[in-house]
Amino acid sequence: MLKNLSFLNMFLWNIVIIGLWHLTVFLVCIKLPHSKFDPEKGRFAPKTWERHGRWYRDKLKIQAWKDKVPQHIGKDGFSKEHFKDVSIEYIDEFIFETCRGEWMHMKNLICAVITLVINPIIVGLVFSFLIMLANLPFAIIQRYNRFRLYTLRKKLLRGIKSEKVGETVTA
Repeated sequence: MLKNLSFLNMFLWNIVIIGLWHLTVFLVCIKLPHSKFDPEKGRFAPKTWERHGRWYRDKLKIQAWKDKVPQHIGKDGFSKEHFKDVSIEYIDEFIFETCRGEWMHMKNLICAVITLVINPIIVGLVFSFLIMLANLPFAIIQRYNRFRLYTLRKKLLRGIKSEKVGETVTA
């Protein structure tokens, strides 16, 4: 499709296509219902090979680089830097947001295939690499953070249970 264009035209068309793709995925992502991002669904559920997030820490050394990448926080969004509330409800909503973010970044990776198909091989590889670089680390971070949030959630639930066990009933 773009193979017979000048380099400048090819470059500009790629920027437009990639930009429109990412914008469309973002708009779809914020309009989809909560049920689409259920953390218990197969695509978001923990995989055994992830070993409760240890795989990301041990193999990808995620703790060394995850805080160096920029993060997008929408209006009333969630930031790992500033917990507003350490309640089960807030953590559940944060977990949901990690599913939404992972979904968005993974859908954006489809654009890498499109750039491979519509461009000469070298240009397609360069743009596909850039798309992967701009999305894959963020999807990985979302999965890793979800494991951390599950751990925090379990600790909170244990604390709530132990508080209830310690209460005495007076008649």
